[in-house]
Amino acid sequence: MKNSNSQLSHVDQDGKAKMVDVSEKAITQRTATAQSIVKFPETVFKTLSADNFLGKKGSIIQTAIIAGTMAAKKTSDLIPLCHPLALSKIQIDITPETNQLKILSSVKCEGKTGVEMEALTAASVAALTIYDMCKALSHDIIISETKLMAKEGGKHVFNR
Repeated sequence: MKNSNSQLSHVDQDGKAKMVDVSEKAITQRTATAQSIVKFPETVFKTLSADNFLGKKGSIIQTAIIAGTMAAKKTSDLIPLCHPLALSKIQIDITPETNQLKILSSVKCEGKTGVEMEALTAASVAALTIYDMCKALSHDIIISETKLMAKEGGKHVFNR
C-alpha cells in the first residue's frame, strides 16, 4: 500500500525542519527490510569469488555485515530528525549473484516509530563498506537499488 499522505512529516507549516512528535502513538512491533546492490566489473567479481570474498583487510562480507549492524544502531546520530530506537533485531544477509552482491537488511523494534531508516542505513553502509574493501581492484564498482522492500507495524504497511 502506498503512503497517500501529501504532507511532509518532518516539515512544519512554516517550512521549518521538525522532529515528528510520536508521544501519542501506541507502542507496536515495527519491522523493515531494505536492500542495496553492489555491482562489480566481471573480472573483479570473478577474482573476489575465487578468493571467497576474502581481501587483505579480511572477510569482505563479514566486515560489511558488522558495519551495517553498527550503522543501524547509529541511525539517529547520522540522520538528524530520526528518533533514537532500542532495536531488538538487526539481520543483514549478503548474497552473491551474477557480478554483484545483494544486501538485505531487516530491522525490528518495539516502539512508536518505524525502523525504515535503520534498515536503509544498514544496507547503505554495508554497501559502502564493500566498496571500500574492494576499491583497490576497481573504481568501476556501482552501488545501486538502495530501497525499502517492506515495512510493518505502523499506520502504513509497505511491501515491494
